Amino acid sequence: MSRLTTRPGILPAIVRGLQESVPAMRPIRFATFLAPNMLPVYEAVAAYVSRCLGMPTELAPGERFSAFAAGEADVGFICGLPYVELMGEREPSIELLAAPVLAGERYQQRPIYYSDVIVRREQRWQRFADLRGGSWAYNDTDSHSGYNVTRYALVRLGETRGFFGRVVEAGYHQRSLRLVAEGEVDASAIDSQVLAIELREHPELAERVRVIDTLGPSSIQPVVAARCLPATLKADLRAALLGMAADAEARERLAHGYVSHFAAVTDHDYDDIRAMVAAAEAVGFLTLR
Repeated sequence: MSRLTTRPGILPAIVRGLQESVPAMRPIRFATFLAPNMLPVYEAVAAYVSRCLGMPTELAPGERFSAFAAGEADVGFICGLPYVELMGEREPSIELLAAPVLAGERYQQRPIYYSDVIVRREQRWQRFADLRGGSWAYNDTDSHSGYNVTRYALVRLGETRGFFGRVVEAGYHQRSLRLVAEGEVDASAIDSQVLAIELREHPELAERVRVIDTLGPSSIQPVVAARCLPATLKADLRAALLGMAADAEARERLAHGYVSHFAAVTDHDYDDIRAMVAAAEAVGFLTLR
């Protein structure tokens, strides 16, 4: 693994080699497939990598996971569910770089997160199992925190058919949160990191919802690289992420998203998500609807 320097005017030899081999210094293309309220953190990561490697970067919303195989995306912030699905392909198009460790005692200095089950503050429910017959919002079917972990929770309860009276696809976690706050649906499971940021930025929402249960922990969303990238570039990207919290300015920007630092992870760290998928598939519980 390369050791990178961020001192102005000092460029690692490996990066100079990359500059010579990449025509016109094409930017490193970052794509985010995660919640919009985390965008400032992803922007900080892209900017830090640019400064660290002396290469331009750009960040855009991810539109399709096939972008990694197509050479349209170099680095991605993706959910654990599509990660395990992509790694299950015959020729995976991605590989792990690192994963965030969230600040707070509940995260135990590990790359994990939770799904917090929320309802309107005045509702009677006290736990997830009480929600039979109620309406439920999830963000999208590619989400572990909003969808897959909910399926798994129902499998564990032996409730694989018709538990919810109505199920709504909201599109993203922030929309699910507002559907609950506005009384349009009864409950939802929200990524704990996304929920913390949204309640901080919109304290009026904190007065209208409450957490009644927690699903997880689960392995947190990883940062991945397109497998087709040069090995040296992937190594330097990984080194930059793992060293980011040592930089005072970068550390402050990570803290905006309650990120303490990035940690090394392996493919086996995501076996918990694979096991949840397998449990739902074993009983034919393929959809919440």
